Amino acid sequence: MEISYASNGKEGLDVIRAGKADVVFLDLNMPEMDGYEVLEHIQTGDLPALSIVVSGDVQDEAYTRVKQLGALDFIKKPVSTDEIIRILQTYGIHEPASSAITGNVAHEGEAFKAGEAYQEMANVALGRAVKLLAQYLGAFVEMSVPHANNLTFSELQMALQHVGVDDRVSAVSQGFVGSGISGEALLIFNESNVADIAQLLKFEGDLTDQVQLELVMDIANILIGACLTGISEQLDLKFSQGHPQVLRQHASVSDVLEDRGNKPALTIEMGCSIEDHDIDIELLLMFTNESMQILQSKLNYMVS
Repeated sequence: MEISYASNGKEGLDVIRAGKADVVFLDLNMPEMDGYEVLEHIQTGDLPALSIVVSGDVQDEAYTRVKQLGALDFIKKPVSTDEIIRILQTYGIHEPASSAITGNVAHEGEAFKAGEAYQEMANVALGRAVKLLAQYLGAFVEMSVPHANNLTFSELQMALQHVGVDDRVSAVSQGFVGSGISGEALLIFNESNVADIAQLLKFEGDLTDQVQLELVMDIANILIGACLTGISEQLDLKFSQGHPQVLRQHASVSDVLEDRGNKPALTIEMGCSIEDHDIDIELLLMFTNESMQILQSKLNYMVS
């Protein structure tokens, strides 16, 4: 058996077209080309590949879409060996009585990096949060690829480049602590999106500051709570969460970030948007310096 690895959808499609992928374990949330586009190319090009989606995006609509695009099955992250074997046996790809298989791994990249592990952990947590948000709004939520970096606030502001300099935003902060790990969750919501959110929720009435605040708080409770729960479960610990607080209304992103004081040791940037609507939401998880040793040890155990 030869195993080939691709870091994004475009590379993956090249591997499939080269005939090196009889069975494809396909992520959905990828740079360059996402999993939906890869499935479309496999389907329209009649490429000889059996595709099994492995994703943190657990929206019901995501499952429906990949099945319509020809995927054999859908595995929710985090992945279990038993689930993979069950699916491979179901479709006759793996026989229980077969001898041990050795693999020739074609990927020659570096060892699994900490940043990639944080990114994958965040992807799983965001997927759970997005499912709840999709149910709340009655719409499909598109996830961006999370990024985990040690960023200054000026670098972070540049990373949030799709939020315009002159755009007005609202920001909600919620602290968390548990087992020696502490930090802050910061949700940034573009206020130009509020009317679209109200329309999705079939709200009728004036969009006063108080109404806008309530909409933002509802979304913050869903995303922050589910993301922190998803991360704590993966790390096998429990966070105590403070009460969410509105930091700013009608402010710029730079104003919001400048309010944060000390620079965090690690920032995980997660974003999502609502399909067919001009709605973008950013969620930042910022961890303190004191958290990093315990966080890294937990992470090492998780990926070992």
